[in-house]
Amino acid sequence: MDLLHSILSNVWAVFLVVFFFGGSIFVHELGHFLAARRRGAVVERFSIGMGPAIFKWRGKDGVEYWISWLPLGGYVKLPQLADLGPIEGDTTVDVSKLPPITYTTKVLISVAGAVFNMIFAFLLACILWQVGFPTREDITTTRIGYVSSTLPSGSKQQSPASKAGLQPGDVILTVDGKEMRDFVDITQALALSAGRTADGSERLVQLTIRRGSEVMNVDVHPILAGDEHVRKIGIGPAHQIVVGRVAPKSEAERIGLKAGDHIQRVDSLELFSAAQLADYLESHAAGTVALQVQRNGSLVEVTVPPQKQIQDLLGGLDFVMSVQLVHENPVQQLQSILGSTIQSLASLVNPRSDIGISKMTGPIGIVTRFWEAATSEYPVRVAMWFTILINVSLAVFNLLPIPVLDGGHILFATIGKLRGRALPPDFINAAQGVFMVLLFSMLIYVSFFDFRRIVRSERAEPAPAAPAAPEPGK
Repeated sequence: MDLLHSILSNVWAVFLVVFFFGGSIFVHELGHFLAARRRGAVVERFSIGMGPAIFKWRGKDGVEYWISWLPLGGYVKLPQLADLGPIEGDTTVDVSKLPPITYTTKVLISVAGAVFNMIFAFLLACILWQVGFPTREDITTTRIGYVSSTLPSGSKQQSPASKAGLQPGDVILTVDGKEMRDFVDITQALALSAGRTADGSERLVQLTIRRGSEVMNVDVHPILAGDEHVRKIGIGPAHQIVVGRVAPKSEAERIGLKAGDHIQRVDSLELFSAAQLADYLESHAAGTVALQVQRNGSLVEVTVPPQKQIQDLLGGLDFVMSVQLVHENPVQQLQSILGSTIQSLASLVNPRSDIGISKMTGPIGIVTRFWEAATSEYPVRVAMWFTILINVSLAVFNLLPIPVLDGGHILFATIGKLRGRALPPDFINAAQGVFMVLLFSMLIYVSFFDFRRIVRSERAEPAPAAPAAPEPGK
């Protein structure tokens, strides 16, 4: 029965990956195809996937329709628009006998793929708005739940958050003047920040926080940390500390903790996360500690005697977090993803940031993320959200003014329009050939780091039953 359930789950996951990932490619190419047909341009081939065809047929409209072996994209072969023989194969049409297409037609065909991706993303966002997106409480907050004392960066050193005096319970309002909506925003804003001190010797990020009734600005100096070596300061999100399960005959059961207990204080300290609790118990292991617990509407005190190994206590506990369905309207969803995409691209070209091409995700990483989404607790909703992200990112990336991409076709057409005559075909072909090599080289380079992340994830040890301090900044 378990085997059958596993097989059906994997089949369903494969279906979701193919449907949403393949659908994103299909929608993009459909935009080009319909725009070309509408504007009267010759369409030689419509291919989903790259490389040789798995199977193909010729429609009554004279167009070749292909399903190709490499699911890394797709293309609409438009001989009047561009010669991409190395990717799409040599054309069988005599281009010299075809009428030239206008500048407006070139732009409309080129931009149509991105427009269709945005329309597809908007429609999915409308569905997600109605059904809701499952979000854990530690994601929706902007309150700090944990401040790490140290942060590993080659060798352990005092964390930037600790140096700056940040405290559990502080609410982060803005990062470098940008309003924060949740902890994902905070983590991303820190990673993509490019600020530095006047002499350039230290990284700098400016936080506006609320502590109690006081609002203050705090300068923090991030360091590169974690497996990805991105800017972090050593903080974790706040969440309620609710016991989900107590292992039988464990130390946790012996001292009187029960499933459903909400641990609110340790001694006189207000708690904001399980990591903060673990940190406090570790530093006070030699003495007796009092936990204030809400149980069935009443406050009770649980005494923790001196511990030789805190993990003996924490290992017998599972903590749970509440999950709520967030109904964010589609415009806000697209604005958020679009802003993040543009900020990420800006960081790539900003010499003051620490984001490089190795931090990008290629086809391997995208399929992996789709698979993780499709095998999650809420597969359809999470896969749908990731599809929205991919479609917005695909639209923005394809409109960059880089030869081979849609934005490159618009760039060449615009230059030709401004100079009064089209650019020489040999120049366009040479430029596209060079950038084609660069693009595929980048994909191979990025895929290497995608593969390394997968291997690192597979080798990672399983998380303990009771969470110790989380990786700061995550």
